[in-house]
Amino acid sequence: MIDSSYTKPFLTKFRISLFGCLLFFLWSFDGYSQVRPNLGGSSRMMNNAMTEMQKGDFEKANSFFRQIVENNLPIPPEMPYFFAETLYELGQFDNSSVFLEKYLEINGHQGDNYEAAIALQSKLKAPMEAIAACRFCNSNGYRYEDCPTCDGKRQLEQACSFCKGRGMVGCNKCMGRGLTTKRNIFNIVEYHECDKCGGDGRLGCPRCDGYLKEFSDCRTCQGQGRLLSDEICNHKPEPRSMSQKFERLKQVAGH
Repeated sequence: MIDSSYTKPFLTKFRISLFGCLLFFLWSFDGYSQVRPNLGGSSRMMNNAMTEMQKGDFEKANSFFRQIVENNLPIPPEMPYFFAETLYELGQFDNSSVFLEKYLEINGHQGDNYEAAIALQSKLKAPMEAIAACRFCNSNGYRYEDCPTCDGKRQLEQACSFCKGRGMVGCNKCMGRGLTTKRNIFNIVEYHECDKCGGDGRLGCPRCDGYLKEFSDCRTCQGQGRLLSDEICNHKPEPRSMSQKFERLKQVAGH
């Protein structure tokens, strides 16, 4: 269930932020085995996160975990497991898998939550396989939506990109001057009306033939017909009727 209080711009920012968290997390753990820093602040933050997990409020738990990473605090060795569990509960299966793999890589059999991590790894197989097989979402499990500009049609009638919607282009023989030059046998420059444009200096656009428009790939979606949304995919086709769409929106909003 996705909390309707989270707006699209926030989700987009969250996705970018979480990606940064992953990069920092990987970097932080590479040096963790060499230097064990004072965990004071991050331990308190993790305890807060675990308290929220026990309450079943994984959104709040997620915010505490992200604060640890975003504020460059030391990473407690068991945190990756709990973060992975939180992300799993939020349907962030791909991100959950990344944190879980790093936890197992760093802690191995010595981790306090090794058995739970193996169990979570097993639980992740089905949703990860569903993501890989789904044609409605990307590899991270975020759903594609029809491009609002072309409505998924990929191509649009748009202003001609060659003549910029003017219908005319400059003559490439006389360079738009309407005249060409030629030296005669006495080395005197003679001026002649351009035989390609008839002295006009312009030609009808060869792409749109003066129609001013062209059918070309939608510039919003680059001809893909779809854009990546901030919605976690349910791997089901989009409802076709407006009533179905309304019901789906109500479900997403948690009503």
